[in-house]
Order: sequence, then C-alpha cells, then structure tokens
Amino acid sequence: MNNLKGSLLMVAAMAGFALEDMLVKAAAQDLPVGQVLIIFGCGGMMIFAASAMIRGEVLLHPQAFSRPLLIRAFFEILGRLGYTVAIALTPLSSASAILQAAPLVVAAGAVLVFGEKVGWRRWLAIVIGFIGVLMILRPGTGGFEPLSIFAVLGMIGFAGRDLATRAAPQSMTNAQLGLYGFAMMAVAGVIALSWTGGAMLPDGTSSLLLLAAIIMGVVGYSCLTGAMRTGEIGVVAPFRYIRLVFAMILGVLVFAERPDVMTLLGSAVIVASGLYTVFRGQRAKG
Repeated sequence: MNNLKGSLLMVAAMAGFALEDMLVKAAAQDLPVGQVLIIFGCGGMMIFAASAMIRGEVLLHPQAFSRPLLIRAFFEILGRLGYTVAIALTPLSSASAILQAAPLVVAAGAVLVFGEKVGWRRWLAIVIGFIGVLMILRPGTGGFEPLSIFAVLGMIGFAGRDLATRAAPQSMTNAQLGLYGFAMMAVAGVIALSWTGGAMLPDGTSSLLLLAAIIMGVVGYSCLTGAMRTGEIGVVAPFRYIRLVFAMILGVLVFAERPDVMTLLGSAVIVASGLYTVFRGQRAKG
C-alpha cells in the first residue's frame, strides 16, 4: 500500500512540475526570464516560510550557511537559471528530455563525492544516457540548437543540487530546504534581470500564470517529498520519468511543438538508461 501511495504521489509531483514548466514558459513570452524567476522565487519562499512557521520551525537554520548549503545554493542558482532560460527559449519537450539525464549525473557524481560503488553495467548505462543527450543536442549538425546548452547547464545544476542535498544537515526540514531553494531562484532572477533588463508590471494574464506556476511548483515539491518518504525508492523513483511524457503532451497541445525522431529516440535512450541505473542500484543494495 505504501508503494502504491508513493508511486501515485510521484506521478502527481511530475504532473505538477510539468504544469509548472508550461506556465513559466507561457509567462516568459511576455515577461523577462529574470523577472519570472524573481516573482516565482518570492512566491515559493512565502509559502514555505509560512509552512515552517506554522510548524514552529525557525526560518534561519543555524547551519543555513554551512558548506553543503552554500554548494547547494550555487547549483540551485545554476539549475534554475539554466533550465528556465531553456524552457523559455527552446521547445519544452527537448528541454524536459535533457533534464531527465540529471539522475545519471547524480549517480556518477555520487561515486566521486560520496565514494559509492558503481559497477561496469551502471557506468555503461550512464554513458549511454549521455549519448541520448547528444542525440537530442546534435552538436555539429544542422539540427543543433545552441540555446539547448542552457538545458544542459540546468540539468547539471539540478544534479549538483541533489548531491548537495544529500549532504545537508539532517536537522533541516523540508520546508526550510524549500524556502532556501526558492530564495536561490529569486537570486538567479536578479542575476538574469541585471543582465537583460526590461522589467515591467505584469498584466492580469501574466500574474495568473505565475500564481498558478507557484502553486504547481509547491504542490510538485510537496508530493515529491511525500513520495520519497512513503514508498521504496526502487519502486517510486522510476515514475520520475513520466514528467517527460507530461511535458511532451503539453508541448504539443499548448505550444504546437513537434518533437522530431532524433529527439524522441534520444528521450527513450535517456529514460531507459535512467531506469536501468535505478533498478540496478536497488539490486546491488539488496
């Protein structure tokens, strides 16, 4: 029963994140990316701050500026800035597909950072997953989209954030981590806006889009946390890849995207490699 509940929560989380991406992309059609990040980050901060205060938790944890949290903050900024620019300027389907390689980077990084053991089969799966990313990017060919590099930077940033989160003090709550994560999103927005300029007063449509994006982001984060704490990781984690399905459907229906054959094949390679690393990792632990 816990595995079923955890799996459903993971599916809900990925649906929330896919809708968040869609709403952010829509809002970024009229507002600068930096301004979108600032508004989104501040909105999420207020929600997680309220959640922490209701639970009687301090907003500024004594270890908020510890080395793992500072490293996490850096990668959070890189991830949010890179990925938001990617979904604003490139097809949602391809940016989301590249993001799915983040667990492969986490698996590789865990070897270097935490000394985890990874056998040759999982290394092979990781390499094949990166080949899937190259299939989507197609560097050196006519189909190469230079702006897709932002999706790669976002993917690396989120992977680094996840690795740093593993090293975060256990005494820190999810609400506190969420608060700091959204704070870094606002910082990323300030960096972007200082470069591009062009801030403007959001109209009613943009405001509603951003409000809905904030809600979807918080719901997705909360469901993800619940999923990882409810079911077995080996059962729950594979449902993370359904985000790509949601993203492609939304890309086609809302933005009239038409993923080409190489993008679909590369996405399939990334997902298959990621699923294998999950199942193989759980088998090794067992």
